[in-house]
This record gives sequence, C-alpha cells and structure tokens, in this order.
Amino acid sequence: MSAQDTIRQTVTSNPVVLYMKGSPRMPMCGFSASATQMLGACGVTNFVSVDVLLDPEIRQGIKEYANWPTIPQLYVNGEFVGGSDIMREMYEAGELQKLLEGVAKPA
Repeated sequence: MSAQDTIRQTVTSNPVVLYMKGSPRMPMCGFSASATQMLGACGVTNFVSVDVLLDPEIRQGIKEYANWPTIPQLYVNGEFVGGSDIMREMYEAGELQKLLEGVAKPA
C-alpha cells in the first residue's frame, strides 16, 4: 500500500485524526503540543494520532495529501481541517468546538 493509500484509509476510517510530530503524551514540537491541547480542551479524548517522525514517506505524503506544507494536520470525518494555526483561529472563534461536538468523545 502506498503512503497516499495509507493516509486515505486512516483519515476516512477514523472520526478524528491528527498527524503530528511525536505523540499526544510526548509531542516533539510546540505546534503539535498546541494541537493536542486544543483537542483536549474541546473534550476530544479518543482520536488517532500519527507520528510523522516515524515514517519519512508518511511525513512527506501527508503534506501532498492535503496540499498543506506543515505539520500538524487535523482531519475530522475524513476532511482536512487545517494545521495548528487554523485550529487556533477556529478554537478562539468557537468553531473548532462546534466541529468536534459529539465526535470522538466518550458516550
């Protein structure tokens, strides 16, 4: 399976996916840390994180998949939302919370 196929399968089969540097417990950059903190602040406790530092093909492939040059990248219900800057703008406007309502939260 190609990197693009792997990425497509991951983002379409999970409600919330964050491509990041490191893991939610140990982010390897400030932008990835900020993205995971915003998800937590929105009450999202169950999301798939993909550490792009573990696979150079995925690291490059995710940039091509969404035609977005930076990481982290957030996907909700298979749709690209944006990077940490877009997430921050949406969070401050209350839009990220609305987008994530009922998604990847405990029942």
